Amino acid sequence: MNIKLLYKILAVLMLLPFPAFAQLDLAGVFFNEMVIQRDQPINIWGKAAPGQRVTVSFGAISRSGRAGKDSTWMVTLPAQKANTKPQELLVRAGNQQVARSNILVGDVWLCIGQSNMEWPMVGEAHYQEEVANSDQPLIRFFNPTYAGKNIYGTVYTDSVVQMLLPERFYQGRWQVCDSSSFRLMSAVAYYFGKEIKEQSGVPVGLINLSIGGAPLETFIDINALERSRRFSDKAKGDWLINNQLPVWVRDRGRQNVEELAAVPADEYGKNHPYKPGFAYLSGIQPLIQMGIRGVICYQGESNAQEADRVEEYGALTKLMVDDYRRKWNNRRLPFYYVQLSSIDTVRYNGYLWPDFRDEQRKMLQMIPHSGMAVCSDIGARDNVHPTDKRTVGKRLARWALNDIYKLESLPSGPLPIKAHWDEGQVTVTFCYVGEGLATADSLPVRGFSLDGKVDTEASISGNTIVIKTTTKPGWVYYGWKSFSDGNLVNSEQLPASTFRLVVR
Repeated sequence: MNIKLLYKILAVLMLLPFPAFAQLDLAGVFFNEMVIQRDQPINIWGKAAPGQRVTVSFGAISRSGRAGKDSTWMVTLPAQKANTKPQELLVRAGNQQVARSNILVGDVWLCIGQSNMEWPMVGEAHYQEEVANSDQPLIRFFNPTYAGKNIYGTVYTDSVVQMLLPERFYQGRWQVCDSSSFRLMSAVAYYFGKEIKEQSGVPVGLINLSIGGAPLETFIDINALERSRRFSDKAKGDWLINNQLPVWVRDRGRQNVEELAAVPADEYGKNHPYKPGFAYLSGIQPLIQMGIRGVICYQGESNAQEADRVEEYGALTKLMVDDYRRKWNNRRLPFYYVQLSSIDTVRYNGYLWPDFRDEQRKMLQMIPHSGMAVCSDIGARDNVHPTDKRTVGKRLARWALNDIYKLESLPSGPLPIKAHWDEGQVTVTFCYVGEGLATADSLPVRGFSLDGKVDTEASISGNTIVIKTTTKPGWVYYGWKSFSDGNLVNSEQLPASTFRLVVR
C-alpha cells in the first residue's frame, strides 16, 4: 500500500469517536465453567462499539441486538431446562468474537454473609474426609476474593486502597468444584450446593460474596436505605461516625481507612467492605440482570452487639429481601438464612445472642418464602466460628429441597406456635415435630424457663411441652442462654429454635 495513502487512512481513523473501536466484551460474571439459571430468560450483556450488531449463541439458540450509544448491549435468550451437558456461549460483533465454554444450565444461588459464610472448606471440621468427595463437576463456584480480606486492626496498604472501587473490589472467576478449587470455597455454600445437587440432580452454581465481619447494611442498596422511613438515617453523612450503624463495624472501618487520605469516597464517606451499600454496589448490583434461584445468608454477629441493632434486625433484613425481590422481579425469591449458633459470654460479647436468635426466628413470619437453619446445638463455647459447617449447609438445603424441589422432608426443627396456661400448667405447641418431640440426648428436657434466667422443669407430652406452674407466667423461654444447653428436637433430630413466647 502507498505510504501516503496509509497515513491518510490512519488520520481519518484517528478522527473517529473512540467508542467506534470499542472492544467486544462480556460482563465479568460470564466465564468458562459458569452455571446459567434454568427456566428463566437468559440475559447476556456486555460492551461493543455503539450501534454495532451483536449476535449471541448458546447451544443451538441464537439472538441478536445492538449496542447503545453508551456501548452497552444486552441480548435475551429463551429459558432453558436444566442441562448437565456443557455448552458454549459465543458472542460475535463485526469481526470480533468472544467465547465461553463448559457452561451448564441449573440453579444459581447467591451466598452472602460474614465470616461464618466465608469460612473456607480447608478450615472446616470434615474437610479431610470431604476431599475424597470433592470432584463434583456439576457444582460450580464463583468465589471471588475482595479488597481487605483478612486485614483487621491495621491500616490498609496502598494496594488494598486501589482496589476499593466497586468495579475492582471483587476479583475472581468461575471454577469447577474439585479438590483444589473447593479448598477456599465457603464451606456452608459447598455443603448446601452438594446436598441440592445430590438430591435433585440439577447442576448448581454458587456465587459467594460474603465478607468477614461485614454488617448486613453493606449488602443493602444504599438507595433502599435512603427510601426507608425507618432506616434512612443509616445512609446519612460519613458512615464512620454514623451512630445508626454497629459500633464494632465503625471501629474496624476507622482502623483500616480513617488515617488515609487517598481512599476513594463519596457523600457517605470512604469506601470500605463494611460501608453501607458497598458490597451491594460492588457485587450484587452487577448480577441483577442475571437469573438466580435464591439467596442463602449466614450473617448477624456484627449486628448483634447492641440492643438497638438487635431489635431492628428483622425489619432491616426484610428491607434487603424486599429490595432484592423487586430488583430480580421475583416476589417469591427464596431467602434461607442461618440462625446464630451458641457462644459463651466469658470470651465474647454474646449476651444479646438469645434476643438476636429470637429476632431471627420472628423473621420467618415477617419474610414470606424464607427458611431458617437452627444451629444453636453446634456452637463453640469460646469461638465465634464453629467449624462444623456441614450440618449448617445441610440444614439450609432442607428448606430448599422442601420448598423448591418438592422433596417430602422436614425442613426445620420444632418451631413454637403458641403457649397456653390452664389448670396449673403451661402448654407449648409446635410445628415441624415430625413423628413427635424428643430430646437429642435421651435425657429429660432442658432449656426452658419462665423468667429467662432460672431453668424450670418441663416434659414432653405428645407434640407439646408441658410446664407445671401454679401461677400464670407472662412468658415462656427456650434456649435463652448465649450458649444454649437446650436439647429439644423433633423425630429427625433437628433442634428447636430459641424463643420467647407470650403465655396466653
